[in-house]
Amino acid sequence: MYASSASVYGSNGRLPFTVRDNVDHPVSLYAATKKANESMAHAYAHLYRVPMTGLRFFTVYGPWGRPDMALFLFTRAILEGRPIDVFNHGRMRRDFTYVDDIAEGVVRVLDRVAQPGPAFDRRNPDPATSAAPWRLYNIGNHEPVGLLTLIELIEEALGRKAVKNLLPLQPGGVTETYADVEALARDIGFRPNTPVRVGVRRFVDWYLSYYGKAG
Repeated sequence: MYASSASVYGSNGRLPFTVRDNVDHPVSLYAATKKANESMAHAYAHLYRVPMTGLRFFTVYGPWGRPDMALFLFTRAILEGRPIDVFNHGRMRRDFTYVDDIAEGVVRVLDRVAQPGPAFDRRNPDPATSAAPWRLYNIGNHEPVGLLTLIELIEEALGRKAVKNLLPLQPGGVTETYADVEALARDIGFRPNTPVRVGVRRFVDWYLSYYGKAG
């Protein structure tokens, strides 16, 4: 089992993103490496019959996360009274997925070893399955949230207002992510379900206890 990313969906404009979608149009080098990872995993599963399951994570956040991610950067800057960079003037939505939901999804998928797709049709291949022991699943909260809404939730949890530096969309950026988790629910019996309001509050409480109010 290995980690992939929602970034593989690239310039796909059909929402929500499903594992049956074509992902041949990445818009960043990061996305291209994740797509390459999936392709190499498939080749390995085909050649050596080693079961491979890829998990496309959607905007993971929560305690003990990476300090270069938006939630960390926003929280630290607000506490220090510094402006935060808000790309695409805030007109973005993300399927923010709390880390506990990611962890539970990973553990549940571990218990289901990938098998060859019995109905796989080589003449009309389904990107979500294969004749090899290989599978893909989205793990996302399946409820996109606006970036400005996320900032408001951080402000509410901190009791402080953010100073926003509104900027254009970054090269390689996408305006919206939205996970279709039907395959995960069908095969694994699990859907992430932590509301972003709850997750942000948990993160801020952890951040303040770990770093202190000085950031």
